[in-house]
Amino acid sequence: MSSTVYIPISDQGFCALGMRVLKKRPLLVFGLIILILMCLMAVFAPYIAPHDPYEQSLENRFLPPSTEYPLGTDQFGRCVLSRAIYGSQPSLIIAVVSTILVVIIGLLVGLCAGYYRRVDGLLMRITDIMLAFPSMVVTLALVGIMGPGVPSIILALALPGWAKYARVVRSSTMSIKNRGFVESARALGAKNRYILFRHILPNVLAPVMEIATLGLGSKIIMIAGLGFLGLGIQVPTPEWGNILNQGLPLLYKAPLIALSAGALIMAFVLATNLIGSEIRDLMDPMSDSVKI
Repeated sequence: MSSTVYIPISDQGFCALGMRVLKKRPLLVFGLIILILMCLMAVFAPYIAPHDPYEQSLENRFLPPSTEYPLGTDQFGRCVLSRAIYGSQPSLIIAVVSTILVVIIGLLVGLCAGYYRRVDGLLMRITDIMLAFPSMVVTLALVGIMGPGVPSIILALALPGWAKYARVVRSSTMSIKNRGFVESARALGAKNRYILFRHILPNVLAPVMEIATLGLGSKIIMIAGLGFLGLGIQVPTPEWGNILNQGLPLLYKAPLIALSAGALIMAFVLATNLIGSEIRDLMDPMSDSVKI
């Protein structure tokens, strides 16, 4: 029989735990609220946006903010708010999918390198090569070769991004694989695959979660940068980077075009940075605030 003991938590217990988190980690809660709201905005964009982001009305060009157009209109008479809301969809999808890819690749490479000494040298030399090139330079080169588009942008962001995860996971794996609970599992006849994914993997996820959360903000900035340079999502599809590109020349005439996309990028990066820094503090054993 299993010796695991499940302790039921009442509704009052959940409420008390939530209040303790809210009291001791307000920045974490604030970041989570922003991130959740932005994700909901992307998912329910068709229901939130007041207008079709592609609908042009040249007689309504450069209208000021009003009840019908809360942030005014752009040079083609399109609703600025609707385009900013819809622009969150490709940005968030690319950022999340590329982050998941780099985490999976980094975990696999780091676990194999840290556990199997025979392949450690080869995998780490490949990792060193990837770390030797700035990520943005590699991304620009890959997008330039493959052309703009969602699949090529995801691949261009994922290929140079996994190396830092592999380094962290390898270091953690090497320190964990000789601990007592791993040696006990090995002595009981557990296979290497079972040890890797059942005993070692759960113990290396904490630093990976921190890097991945912070990396989401970096991915959004890189995606917006590609769109701003004309290498990302192409117009007329709304995306924060190409909205910035179109709004910059009109900054004095219609500043809300660029400011709307810039504000959303800033809010998302702020949320991920707050969550990542709070996760780092929570996972730090030397921190006095690890207890909630």
